[in-house]
Amino acid sequence: MNSQSSSFQPRELEFFWKISESVVSGRYLKEILHLIVTMTAEIMGSKICSILLLDEKKQELSIEATQAMSQEYVKKPNLKMGEGVSGRAVKERRPIVVPDITQDKQYRFPDIAKKEKVVSLLCVPMMIGDRVIGVINVYTTERRVFGDAEVKLLRAVANQAAVVIENTKLREEALEARKVAETRKVLNRAKAVMAKAMHLSEDEAHRLLLRSSRNSRKPLREVAEAVLLAFSGGAKSFPGK
Repeated sequence: MNSQSSSFQPRELEFFWKISESVVSGRYLKEILHLIVTMTAEIMGSKICSILLLDEKKQELSIEATQAMSQEYVKKPNLKMGEGVSGRAVKERRPIVVPDITQDKQYRFPDIAKKEKVVSLLCVPMMIGDRVIGVINVYTTERRVFGDAEVKLLRAVANQAAVVIENTKLREEALEARKVAETRKVLNRAKAVMAKAMHLSEDEAHRLLLRSSRNSRKPLREVAEAVLLAFSGGAKSFPGK
């Protein structure tokens, strides 16, 4: 990549378009993150690209996506806020360039870096307004002094990745909430039908559904739907009894 360029190249614009398209298509977060790290590694000319997300309760960063094949890299321990290069980038809310991570005292995993033959690191925080949600890292096999244009490009990727992550999480949470509400509705209908047909209280019907779900190792909603289907067909007793 030409570090002197001040504007995005066609390939880079295509990258941002593909990220936007992946969100609109309704892909899951893991799939979108993998797309981001794979394409970022390609356009940045880096061996390893990774996204670490911040657990706000634990104040820890953990690897959520990378195209690296190394299991040692993937299974690296989490970093605390302010710990290591990534933790410092989150704490200070700014990009950090490390020309040689094997010589940098703050870098936590020099042995892995040597084994993977990576030298330079560019680490950029992912922001939603003033809130940091994680970092995106790129590692190169050659010593590189990342130029302003490269930092600008990775910041643009980080900003878009942050929006994508936030929006996808909200969408997945909304879908999960809808599933929970639908399951509750089916469960309540099944309990009411069973209570009436079998002369049970709704609490007794509920316990019977739970026991059946546990014994059959089937989801509670699936058991409740089977109950509704059975009783709608004129069953006089609980299915399977």
